[in-house]
Amino acid sequence: MDSLSPEALRDLELHANDVRVGIIRSLLAAGSGHAGGSLDMADIFTALYFHLMRHDPTNPELPDRDRLLLSCGHIAPVRYAAMACAGYFPVEELLTLRHFGTRLQGHPERVSLPGLETTSGPLGEGLAQGTGMALGAKMDGSDWRVYVVTSDGEHQCGLHWEAMMTAGKFKLDNLTCIVDRNVIQIDGSTEDVMPLEPFADKYRAFNWEVFECDGHDIAAFVDAVEKAKQVKGKPQVVIAHTVMGKGVSFMEGDYLWHGKPPKKDEAEQALRELSEARELIGAGR
Repeated sequence: MDSLSPEALRDLELHANDVRVGIIRSLLAAGSGHAGGSLDMADIFTALYFHLMRHDPTNPELPDRDRLLLSCGHIAPVRYAAMACAGYFPVEELLTLRHFGTRLQGHPERVSLPGLETTSGPLGEGLAQGTGMALGAKMDGSDWRVYVVTSDGEHQCGLHWEAMMTAGKFKLDNLTCIVDRNVIQIDGSTEDVMPLEPFADKYRAFNWEVFECDGHDIAAFVDAVEKAKQVKGKPQVVIAHTVMGKGVSFMEGDYLWHGKPPKKDEAEQALRELSEARELIGAGR
């Protein structure tokens, strides 16, 4: 099982900060988009693209690459920012987010940008798509893994639960679902809109192996995924407890930032905070 050195962890934290900067810059340029969930998944996408996944930015169609699906497609800015930082396309292209003719659509579009596995938009579909991919890999005898990033709110969609049953039935141990458990959706708390708790027990009842971690502790998330990779005969879920808008003080924990971008003065404040955070990370604090 892999472990992170202090130097490697610091590098990942710096990358995550850069991803957050990319998110803010792209949303400001677009004038629309989803800030809160994008920011809170920056640490996780950084860990996936810079440490955990088998992939090659210079060869996005690498046959034995791991597949990463973003079910909650509205947080596309975090995926685009992570991909840009990882070398899939120039970072400055982030400023074309949601513009006419851009490769960076408001929701990921598979045919537009190399490195995307699916087109996502309607919530609840990602795990079903990932289950099919994982089953196909098993049938082909391939050793690549499927990671599906989902929101907690989309667990209110029935198709997700059908996929959970299917993955459990076929014992898809090459499938890992990652849940952004920020307890927030567009109208408020998930536990007010449609309660999900006891959340982990529901996955266990569907014959999944469950791991939970702080979604902003990169080392803890990496450890959870490495443990998930060792599981045999079961799909795995990593429930990552996150704070919406993480990294920008005035956005943190506020559901109103689920679906809006920062204005110019808000973006400037956010970028100042992220610059300060980068200095602290670099200084080892």
